[in-house]
Amino acid sequence: MPIYEFHCEQCNRDSEILVRSSDWSDTKCPHCGSSKLAKKFSTFAAAGSGNASPASATGGGHVHRGGCCGGHCH
Repeated sequence: MPIYEFHCEQCNRDSEILVRSSDWSDTKCPHCGSSKLAKKFSTFAAAGSGNASPASATGGGHVHRGGCCGGHCH
């Protein structure tokens, strides 16, 4: 079951609720019990290795790839 973000129009609070995608209309606010919920637009998070530097992420900086393919043979 996916987790959706909702905004309660009764108590004006946001919540993340685990519901079935096909029948979330009966979902109640966990704070006040109201059924006046609006599903919010959510973005997803992309996980990365965390090792990329700003220079390598933008294509700048020197990256050693080995061999002579980069034109930097010594």
